[in-house]
Amino acid sequence: MNRTFKSTVGMVAIAAMSIGALAACGNSSNSSDDAKGKVYYLNFKPEAADQWTALAKEYTKETGTEVKVQTAASGTYEQTLKSEIAKTDAPTLFQVNGPVGYQNWKSYTADMTDTDVYKELTNQDVALKDGDKVVGVPYVMETYGIIYNKDILNKYFALDGAKATSMDEIDNFDTLKAVADDMQARKDELGIKGAFTSAGFDSSSDWRFKTHLANLPLYYEFKDDNVTEQPATIKGTYLPNYKKIFDLYITDSTTEPTQLSSKTGDDANSEFALGEAAFYQNGTWAWTDLQKAGMSADSLGMMPIYIGAKGEENQGLATGSENYWCINEKASDADKKATEDFLKWVITSDTGKKSLSTDMGFTTPFKTFDDVTSDNPLTQAAVEDQKSGKTAVSWNFTMMPSEEWKNGVGQALLQYAQGTGDWDAVKTAFVDGWASEYENSH
Repeated sequence: MNRTFKSTVGMVAIAAMSIGALAACGNSSNSSDDAKGKVYYLNFKPEAADQWTALAKEYTKETGTEVKVQTAASGTYEQTLKSEIAKTDAPTLFQVNGPVGYQNWKSYTADMTDTDVYKELTNQDVALKDGDKVVGVPYVMETYGIIYNKDILNKYFALDGAKATSMDEIDNFDTLKAVADDMQARKDELGIKGAFTSAGFDSSSDWRFKTHLANLPLYYEFKDDNVTEQPATIKGTYLPNYKKIFDLYITDSTTEPTQLSSKTGDDANSEFALGEAAFYQNGTWAWTDLQKAGMSADSLGMMPIYIGAKGEENQGLATGSENYWCINEKASDADKKATEDFLKWVITSDTGKKSLSTDMGFTTPFKTFDDVTSDNPLTQAAVEDQKSGKTAVSWNFTMMPSEEWKNGVGQALLQYAQGTGDWDAVKTAFVDGWASEYENSH
């Protein structure tokens, strides 16, 4: 998720969208409005801003309840929330990204145990809890890995001397590297510019490596050590594996490593959509942009990110959430009730279900969506992966101690890629940076 994790390029300002003031007077301070309650949602996802606007407008049309939506620009959500929460008309509905983000907003989170949106979770274990209190409900489950172009891969598999003959054979790092190295060497024969899209370190792209890719070494370390809560320190056990996959990204690439600082998320999306690269690290949310760029659903697949860990042949895709709805405890009772009712409508009405699943492209964790089939090929790949019996990689980046930690790792990765820094600096940012940022936040 970014996306502090999933940035949408071009959102350079906060898009404020006030929806559906009551026609009678348009004054939200009117006593009848106050008695009825109103909703103010501070949306985290810039890529879904238009869809939330339309959804809020439709709800107001159906119920007469005022719904205001404001969308924070990419990478500014915490800053925007701090500003908005201090106002008289503060958000009644906001978002945290997991246990670490929750710590900043503990005093503002109402107990959602009795809400329909919590009761409709297929698996209530995925809710964010503080003891017996339900403080956040995830509204989207997302999956990421290495997206691949089936047409390019099939062309490669047909070549004499190919290092694999089908995707089924690429189930570990060594095979992935052999295939990617060979594709890079034969890129002219394949009509591509590189095996992988550019590993850009513009803010619209760097989250893919300082957050999502960094999740892999954390996942395996935490799995070995049975870590289930944010640790004060980490060992960096799998940093050599992190280096191997990152080296592959920047070596077998469309772009020289010295050019990565200016490469954007749009660049990687474009390279992949144009058939200039076969592999693209991203997730289920990428389909919207790839579809807009002209890609066919039949051309897309998604495989796990392999880093050379023991037993990774049985590893699945990375699936989780960093998108938890929270209701503002300090809102009026009427506004809290209005917000609960709005959320119920969003996940139960045909209009709301279509908006979340089709228009926004979300994979939702609610029982009410059991009859919904996604046309997103990456979501379909995620569903197939979940049914495969392989072990999904959990999202551990919600335990990362701070945004500053991620930035430190990202800066060290870029310097390493460009040749202006060494891998020891990455290890320092990763391990020592974790300890110092944990101490700062506690």
